[in-house]
Amino acid sequence: MSSWSQFARQSLLDNSASAWMFGVLAFVLTFTLFPLLRALMRAQRRRYANREPPLAIGLLTELAEHTSKIVWWIAALYVADKVLTLPNRIDRAFDVIIIVGLWLQIGLWGSAAVRFGLQRHQARSGDARLTSTMDILLFVLRIILWSIVALLALENVGINVGPLVAGLGVGGIAIALAVQTVLGDLLASLSIALDKPFTIGDALRVDTFEGTVEQIGIKSTRMRSITGEQIIIANADLLKSRVRNLGRASERRGVFTMLLSYETPSDLLDQVPELVKAAIATYEGTRFVNCLLKELGESGVLFETIYFVENRAGREVGYAQDQINRQLLREFAQRGIRFAHPARTLYGAWPGTGVV
Repeated sequence: MSSWSQFARQSLLDNSASAWMFGVLAFVLTFTLFPLLRALMRAQRRRYANREPPLAIGLLTELAEHTSKIVWWIAALYVADKVLTLPNRIDRAFDVIIIVGLWLQIGLWGSAAVRFGLQRHQARSGDARLTSTMDILLFVLRIILWSIVALLALENVGINVGPLVAGLGVGGIAIALAVQTVLGDLLASLSIALDKPFTIGDALRVDTFEGTVEQIGIKSTRMRSITGEQIIIANADLLKSRVRNLGRASERRGVFTMLLSYETPSDLLDQVPELVKAAIATYEGTRFVNCLLKELGESGVLFETIYFVENRAGREVGYAQDQINRQLLREFAQRGIRFAHPARTLYGAWPGTGVV
């Protein structure tokens, strides 16, 4: 017993052996506590394997999964440091390490919380096309978050961040002027993410280009054109253009003309609009607008037809037009309605004969 008392009274760095033992015990208990908490949160999460967990459980599980092991060590050292009485220099070094580690973990937790919130919003909306939008928002929010975390960490360590912020402000202006094109595209991508003028899968017409959006990036948007090649447009240029989002149209407009012969009897010409209307109705999801005799041409009478096709899967204007044309060919052949052949007759005189 006396030997134990003598051992307990042994001193190292102004701390007795018993104090060191309590410090080690506090370190071990704290270091062991974090894995236990994470295992507990995982067990709670598995209870909701087939459905969405409550917000608190889902968020706490996400934060537990993004808790760094380095931070476990730092937290355990912090508890042990409070049990022991260490020299000022060592105590100050521990304080700096603990503060930096704490703010690092806060940054990791903040990033995880932002991602969790965006993914939860996407899952509830049920629109997988929002992935690129979420990636852009996450990128911008991470930049803001880690900038704030870095400044607060420096402030807590004892560094005056006022001159640093002022210097960064002046330097930021110079950098912004140097990379204003890149920043313009970045801000444009953020505008696209927030305003959502289009998403992945939408068919766009931009100036003379037309294609389907494949990816919305930080700097550019990539589209697959109707002829197969990939079109890459800077986000800033895209927002400056007149973008026609064909993917969000409820209907697609179809227009075609027919040149019929002048030899067609007038009573048959009167039947043309009804025949065209019936032919359009054979394709599901179409809406007839009109069929008008637009022009008396040189070689025949010109009818113009306007109709709409529902903009949904399996309904295309091209396929609709093909079916309408085939139906009209059959109907016109049965009734003797003839198409005109463009022709022009020229009258002249043979030189010196007077014969026309």
